[in-house]
Amino acid sequence: MASEAHGAETGGLVFHPMDQFIVKPLFGGDTIHWYTVTNVTLWMALSVVAVIGLMVLGTRRRAVVPSRSQSIGELAYGFVYKMVEDVAGKDAIKFFPYIMTLFMFIVMANFLGLLPMSFATTSHFAVTIVLALMVFLTVTIVGFVKNGAGFLGLFWVSSAPLALRPVLALIEIISYFVRPVSHSIRLAGNIMAGHAVLKVFAGFAAIAVVSPLSVVAITAMYGLEVLVAFIQAYVFTILTCVYLKDALHPSH
Repeated sequence: MASEAHGAETGGLVFHPMDQFIVKPLFGGDTIHWYTVTNVTLWMALSVVAVIGLMVLGTRRRAVVPSRSQSIGELAYGFVYKMVEDVAGKDAIKFFPYIMTLFMFIVMANFLGLLPMSFATTSHFAVTIVLALMVFLTVTIVGFVKNGAGFLGLFWVSSAPLALRPVLALIEIISYFVRPVSHSIRLAGNIMAGHAVLKVFAGFAAIAVVSPLSVVAITAMYGLEVLVAFIQAYVFTILTCVYLKDALHPSH
């Protein structure tokens, strides 16, 4: 508030790049409970609707000559299926529906977050940590169900010298439990950083002297963010496949 007052007094430009990430109730009020419908809730729901629209409604005709939506849906299906098969192995194909759902939700949320006046749900750690914890728990449960105690072989580096194995085992255990943190922060951090930079460039666009350069910077940054939106969904998904491979084939 003090910075806003100072900006108003001096006639300077005041903008807050992080204001776009504030969670707000949709129907008024300031208090947010676990059941409160917020802007995050709205844009997550729109992401789900967009996925259903593309993958269900867009491909329902199954035409020999596909429409644009059917082509995109088929490309996404083949892309993720190939990723799961190549990275995690043929025995991981049973998990394809889950991984496909993760990819489509994240990529849709990322792209919808680039729309004017939208909300980037994947910029929030609270959203990405839930997705990462779901992957972590799924992989851990699958690992123990399929391999039993043999899943612990993931932490025992048998190819290393015997004296180093306990130290490496401790490092492997720590890195394993850090996975959901790094998995979630990577996605949220990249999306948040890109949107914050766009907001900064947009603030400078109001200054006549630098506005042409600002518009060019916004255009270039927006193009980069479109690429980042896809890449971050891809990275999250391929790491999920890598973790699944460890669960299915834990021995070093």
